[in-house]
Amino acid sequence: MRAKKSEEFSEWYSEVVQEAGLAGYAPIKGFVYLLPYGYELWELIRSHLDRRFKETNHSNAFLPLLIPESLLRKEAEHFKGFTPEVFWVTMSGGDQLSERLAVRPTSETLFYSTFGKSIKSWRELPVLVNFWNSALRAEIKSTKPFIRTSEFLWQEGHTLHATKEEADEEVMRMLNIYKEVIEEKLAIPVIDGYKSELEKFVGALYTTTLEAVMPDGKILQMATSHNLGQNFTVPFEVRYLGPDGQMHYAWSTSWGVSWRLIGAVIMVHGDDRGLVLPPEVAPTQVVVIPIFYSDAERESVIEKCREIVSRLRSSGVRTHLDDRTEYTPGWKFNEWELKGVPVRVEIGPRDLSEGKVTLFRRDELKRSRFEDRALETAVKELLSEVQQNLFRRARELLNSKISEARSMEEFVRVLEEKEGFVKATYCGSNECELRIKDLTGATVRVIPFEREPALSRCIACGSEGSITAYFGRAY
Repeated sequence: MRAKKSEEFSEWYSEVVQEAGLAGYAPIKGFVYLLPYGYELWELIRSHLDRRFKETNHSNAFLPLLIPESLLRKEAEHFKGFTPEVFWVTMSGGDQLSERLAVRPTSETLFYSTFGKSIKSWRELPVLVNFWNSALRAEIKSTKPFIRTSEFLWQEGHTLHATKEEADEEVMRMLNIYKEVIEEKLAIPVIDGYKSELEKFVGALYTTTLEAVMPDGKILQMATSHNLGQNFTVPFEVRYLGPDGQMHYAWSTSWGVSWRLIGAVIMVHGDDRGLVLPPEVAPTQVVVIPIFYSDAERESVIEKCREIVSRLRSSGVRTHLDDRTEYTPGWKFNEWELKGVPVRVEIGPRDLSEGKVTLFRRDELKRSRFEDRALETAVKELLSEVQQNLFRRARELLNSKISEARSMEEFVRVLEEKEGFVKATYCGSNECELRIKDLTGATVRVIPFEREPALSRCIACGSEGSITAYFGRAY
């Protein structure tokens, strides 16, 4: 690693992404390709989420990539919001298409025109569907792998309900699933709450969000869950026959996360040596490295390493044996530290003779020796300690990046000196929110579910303050 995290954060981030073997830059500006190690990381995050989706009776399905322009225009507000970001297909082979096709920026319109049309009766509700796919939005400026690219992997859930109350419950159920996975598996603490009217999803009745702070002080939106009301079901005629014998428009929600979660893991936990992965989402939780100094020692050391790999895998630990002979142990140490593997097992002749193993923890760069017979227990306990320690450190980062401001002058000063979240009170008007954004570049990132007391009058206009929100400059 050449760049320092504390000095050249953006360069450091890009270097980690490439040097750790997560992703590379595609030949088209704004696009990246995902390498196997990066895809394994995404698969593990996906598996944690997918299990919880299925536990709450959601089913996975598939939608096509292309959307007719006429279909997008059926929901004018939503279409207007996405128009600047849409890629368009206008040719089929050598023939001009009679209608432009949008490359999916999101799937609301497709969902309501397909799954929505199949609903006839209240007995068929709720409809709980999730899609694991990619989306494309024209991002050709300020691109950053995983954080902001023209194509990205994500999941988008779409549901239909008989009542607003049921939709409200769904919104919170899914947001809480996201929060559990992000905090417990990715070891990143978040602040949850509502988006403001200006920041909510285009076409939503309201939007809930999870927001996290990165080490450079910028805020990253980690997940959102929206109550879309009847803003899509009315234009798409998604209606059902109720038990009262009358036709009713359904209520709908959508919710999603993207591979920007990988970007958050890199930024929050990584260090000057590279990645530091939480064990819960690390493709390799333990790497076993043999150490020997002669051919005579090699056979017995390798045999012991294979035994250890078998034992750890049998106990449910994702374990890899690096028995390559063309690299020295020191070279391997550096490579696996760069890849962020949580625990390293080192086995040499001394360990064999003494019946011990040496364990190295990536988060603190410390070695400890344990009795060989206690290996499985020691490794699992160490993985748990690493997971908890990463969350603790990330919580300390979050707390250190929350400030308060009681005037616009203080707001500007705090934002420039500390960045991160700035908690401040405003009157709740769009005009004052826009004024704060124009003056500082900061937006309302989240309004806590439990309203916090006013810190002052509105920092923008001086009138009575009604909303205390967390502001920040976002990715």
